[in-house]
Amino acid sequence: MCSSLLVFLLNGSILGVEVEVSRKSYHTQLIHMENNDVDKAGSAHGGFLKPHIFTLTVPQVDGGSLLAIKINWSQKLIHRDNQFILNIPFTFPEYVTPAGKKMTKTEKIQLNVNVGTGSEVLCKTVSHPLKELRRQVGKLGFLYESEVLSWSSTDFSFSYIVPSSDTYGAVFLQSPSVHDFDQREMFYIYLSPGNQQSRKVFRKDIVFVVDISESMRGKPLDDTKNALSKALSKLDSEDSFSIIAFNGETYMFSKSMELATKETVENAIQWISINFIAGGGTNILLPLNQAIEILSNARGSVPTIFLVTDGTVEDERHICDVMKNHLTDSRTKSPRIFTFGIGTFCNHYFLRMLAMIGRGQYDAAYDVDSVEVRMQKLFDKASSLILSNITFDTLDNLDEIEVYPSWVPDLSSEGPLSVFGRYRGKFPEALKARGVLADLNNFEIDLKIHHAKDIPLDRIFAKEQIELLTAQAWLSENKQLEDKVVKISVETGVLCEYSRMGVIQNEDIEVSKKSKPEKTKDDLGKPKVTLLVSLGVGFGNLKATADNIPPGSEELRLPEAAEIFVKAASSCCNSMCGYCCCMCCIRCCSQLNDRCAIALAQFCGALACLGCFSCAELCCGDDSS
Repeated sequence: MCSSLLVFLLNGSILGVEVEVSRKSYHTQLIHMENNDVDKAGSAHGGFLKPHIFTLTVPQVDGGSLLAIKINWSQKLIHRDNQFILNIPFTFPEYVTPAGKKMTKTEKIQLNVNVGTGSEVLCKTVSHPLKELRRQVGKLGFLYESEVLSWSSTDFSFSYIVPSSDTYGAVFLQSPSVHDFDQREMFYIYLSPGNQQSRKVFRKDIVFVVDISESMRGKPLDDTKNALSKALSKLDSEDSFSIIAFNGETYMFSKSMELATKETVENAIQWISINFIAGGGTNILLPLNQAIEILSNARGSVPTIFLVTDGTVEDERHICDVMKNHLTDSRTKSPRIFTFGIGTFCNHYFLRMLAMIGRGQYDAAYDVDSVEVRMQKLFDKASSLILSNITFDTLDNLDEIEVYPSWVPDLSSEGPLSVFGRYRGKFPEALKARGVLADLNNFEIDLKIHHAKDIPLDRIFAKEQIELLTAQAWLSENKQLEDKVVKISVETGVLCEYSRMGVIQNEDIEVSKKSKPEKTKDDLGKPKVTLLVSLGVGFGNLKATADNIPPGSEELRLPEAAEIFVKAASSCCNSMCGYCCCMCCIRCCSQLNDRCAIALAQFCGALACLGCFSCAELCCGDDSS
């Protein structure tokens, strides 16, 4: 008898795992951390090895047992070049099949696309030979099923577009389910930039505010410099910029905005190579105030602050209050604040709140290996704004309304804009979106109202709602908001900072009676709950920031097999799915039990097939992702 280490590779957020083995079943469930009925002394082996690798240990598995595994997760669609793209790991190396006689296996993918409106949908690319099952306006259904001797060696990918040369949008309304703790009606508004390639974007006045404290030394700072240099090279000659590097002090490329001529950009890149030297502590308020001052005279543009940091500071709530006071009601002059966090020592909820106050956007690289790519994507959004100062008329006439995010950000040509909320009252029969175009002309568009019957709006936007509410709860230190976050988390299965994932074990009652007659009647069949380590990112680490500990230095307490898995995966695997199925990982599991490892490898390989069903249906129903 041994324990099995299950390894799951995810492109999104883990929602739950179910395992059946040897007359026992295990499933995960989110539990309020203040729940006194749960034994918090124990901690099951499980958690994130990397941001995209989740592990779970199943105890007491007999050799040769069959494991039935089901995993649920959600992920956003990628939006690139006006296409919506879904990518799911679907590569299984040959050695996940036991040696010996070749056995036929079934690969199956069911894909449903639902854009929610009566818009036409055009498929662009697909990796596997999908058979079209149904086609309606705005809805498509596909199936891929094949008997194969060898598992697929190609990840599943699918992309589509909604053809439109102009900005378009819609409104979706939905009533809550009877099980929803919040019985207010739901609405979802989205705006999409359309497919027009020559669309004019706002002229850019941008100040880069970059952390160069001691903890940024090495790869984080090197990748930040590379991303910043590429961003500067993309500026047009009529754009203007400045750079502020900060630790305990600040270092300015220029005390005023400089036109992005070829010569100035080259000088700036050289200045970065000389002055971006890691050292000292972290002071965020001073450089932000200086950036606001530099941008105070911006005209005919959307002034932007682009903040990069890997640390947390004591005065973060004060910083938010100061920025609120700076960002006046004169929307044209108010700087947009885009924030980027590196690692897990910075307070990501502070950065998210700061971006929301500044009507900008937030992103993060929890893994230092993804800093340059993710930072460049966020800059592309910040530099491609096509519609600003967006408002939706007549919503103020509702009896009650709650909107996420509270401050509506600008629309970028890099992807759609989504606004989600709850309300009481009669929703207007027509809704207009208004804003200002890059040529400073006014813009308005009529948004058609749709009643969404088969799109789970509450679950699609649960993660974003939880994160925005958590940021607000952190800022206001409001216990009621924390409790609300927990309710949404437990109801939707989306992790939050105030809940823990527990593994619940259910035994076969008849077996329990025979093997353990000393148990009382009330104890028979009573599920055993063991908590995993906390899976949240936390609210920053002041001590780690003060000690200048670099991101990626977190001490993970993993089971021995998981540690071997991480080392093996990092040294010999080249693709995402290779992390899960490489031979060294199978050897890792085989240290526990040979027959168990073979069965485990087979089912981990089949895992992505099972996940495709619920994931694809959920993700492709979200036009906003």
